[in-house]
Amino acid sequence: MTDFIRLDSAGCTAIWEINPDEAPLWRYWGTRLADAAMPVGSLRGTRPEPSFSLHFDQPLSIFPGTGLGWFGQTALLAHRNGADWAQAITGCEVEPIDNGVVFHLSDEVAKIAVSITAVLDPETDVLALSTALRNDGDFPLDVQWLAAGNVPLPDNAEIVRSFGGRHNGEFVPIEDRLSRSVWRRENRRGLTSHDCFPGAVVECAGGVGYGAQLAWSGNHIQQIEWLADGRWHWQMGEWLAPGEVRLDSGETISTPELLATCSGEGVNGVAWAFHRAIRKRIDWPEGRMKPRPVHLNTWEGFYFDHDLGALKELADAAAAIGVERFVLDDGWFHGRNDDTSSLGDWWPDADKYPDGLEPLASHVVGLGMEFGLWIEPEMVNPDSELFRVHPDWALQIAGRPLLAARNQLVLDMGRSDVRDYLFDQISALIRTLPISYLKWDHNRDLAHAGDAPRYRAQVLGAYALFRRFRAAFPDVEIEACAGGGGRIDAGIAAHTHRFWTSDNIDAVSRVSIQRGYLQFMPPELMGAHVGASPAHSTGRSQSMRFRSGVARAGHYGIELDLRKLGKKDLARLSAGITAYKDSRDLVHNGRCWRGEAADGISWLAFGDPTDLMVQVIRTSPQTFRFAPQLRLPMLMADQLYSIEPEGHPAFSQYGDWLAKSGISLPPMKGEDILWVRLRLA
Repeated sequence: MTDFIRLDSAGCTAIWEINPDEAPLWRYWGTRLADAAMPVGSLRGTRPEPSFSLHFDQPLSIFPGTGLGWFGQTALLAHRNGADWAQAITGCEVEPIDNGVVFHLSDEVAKIAVSITAVLDPETDVLALSTALRNDGDFPLDVQWLAAGNVPLPDNAEIVRSFGGRHNGEFVPIEDRLSRSVWRRENRRGLTSHDCFPGAVVECAGGVGYGAQLAWSGNHIQQIEWLADGRWHWQMGEWLAPGEVRLDSGETISTPELLATCSGEGVNGVAWAFHRAIRKRIDWPEGRMKPRPVHLNTWEGFYFDHDLGALKELADAAAAIGVERFVLDDGWFHGRNDDTSSLGDWWPDADKYPDGLEPLASHVVGLGMEFGLWIEPEMVNPDSELFRVHPDWALQIAGRPLLAARNQLVLDMGRSDVRDYLFDQISALIRTLPISYLKWDHNRDLAHAGDAPRYRAQVLGAYALFRRFRAAFPDVEIEACAGGGGRIDAGIAAHTHRFWTSDNIDAVSRVSIQRGYLQFMPPELMGAHVGASPAHSTGRSQSMRFRSGVARAGHYGIELDLRKLGKKDLARLSAGITAYKDSRDLVHNGRCWRGEAADGISWLAFGDPTDLMVQVIRTSPQTFRFAPQLRLPMLMADQLYSIEPEGHPAFSQYGDWLAKSGISLPPMKGEDILWVRLRLA
């Protein structure tokens, strides 16, 4: 009799076939099966031997081996000085755990032990896979590749959607049709990157969607490969540099988690599963998310030109229109007048702040706002007190030039003395000032990572420093920023409370950037600011109403000098803040749907089918004579809804009509926005 392991959530099912002398075979990964629906007999019993094939069939397992009959992408590439390069599992034991299982695997020939943890969260429909590899041999094991996990995709998978981009242009959608050619994305920049998000979604014929993302803030690989039975094999893990991982006898390496999900509701269902999973990873102060405060950041309003009197005036203006958090960005610390110097010297500049930051911080807190501070701990300028004393702390390769970016180098976060220095310097500020928020930036790639590659050590060291700050200051929230969206991933989400989505605050650009982000991450973590017009990043101008409306889809903020706004724009911004506060509980605690209508209309819906806020956006002028219909498929068919478009008369209609016929939209110009509230009448 064939043994199986089955995991179920409300929406998903995973099934493996268990044999005692090999890795578990994937039998099913997809939408929820009926309880009685199980495989009949062994997989090999259903697959007659094809011509020109090995006599022993090698189906897709949870840990595909190397060199012994599996010809697809393997889970491990490793060797001992050229030996033991071929691996195949010879022993399998199963350990049940809450909502999951640990597969304890061994290869008695290659002398390795592998533990694969699989947990299917019943609340989120997300399957988390991770792998630990132990060297049980007498000699070191060099590891070139170790997959975090792999999942099968069905034979009707058609399209993979991933995201590329650059600084100021994140989450650029890329659509590729799956074929017999390998689909592969690699990132070797040392951090998550702007141009290669560590995840994707797959669309299947019939509307089912699959998604996967790697919970890791460094180099990564994801690959989808066609299998000889017509299915596909999706695999993710860290990209490892040559010589980066060598395991001595008895040593273990553990991978980050691969988060995978599937949904009969397509990519919107995938997004909902990911949003729920990421929400469970966030370690909020006091264990719960408070309403996300209206946020003002000083960067594009002041850049490096800090003046205490002007900043106090800005704080006064911010408090007057309802801002709840004031964040002092780059330019506050010793000798920092531009981006050429001073990173690493984390104490207030005596010329700009002769009495330190306390006068400004106290002024901000006295106005009823929180005070936050920008830092970039992992970086150092060659022109800094820190580098002059500790040039060896910067990552470098002997005999090679120091390659700077934004005039800065990267500190070696794998060193405990580096982490100790950074913690001591920054914690001194937190202990003496009313700081409740840190904007933690990372403004360059890792062009060189040490004489022996330390990409992995860099990420693990950064995580360790994040954990240390969170343990010492549990009430301080942290924003993850890396030149904007260069470090947005499920790994860093466990240590932070907000993402700076992009340095590009142009509202038209933000429409597509934010839609891409929302495929994987929830809106309450999405930093979305109202910027200046013209936008500093693009030179384009948009109305205050449009800029403010686009920002309401995330964690609303402001990044401009309020003192320079005219009365009309200031009033419109104040109204936008009020509207955000009125709707933030719905936007930040419910579900998010993304959709499109005809003639260039895109929309986002937030909440649940009984109460929705819908953001309708047109970025280019209308080409139809009449405005298109907006169909909202999530509404309850037999329920009467009150439809309340902002600035337009309310009316009523049944959910089935709104889902199948749609809402008649008013005429909209290019770069126009409409928010609509729908709730049960």
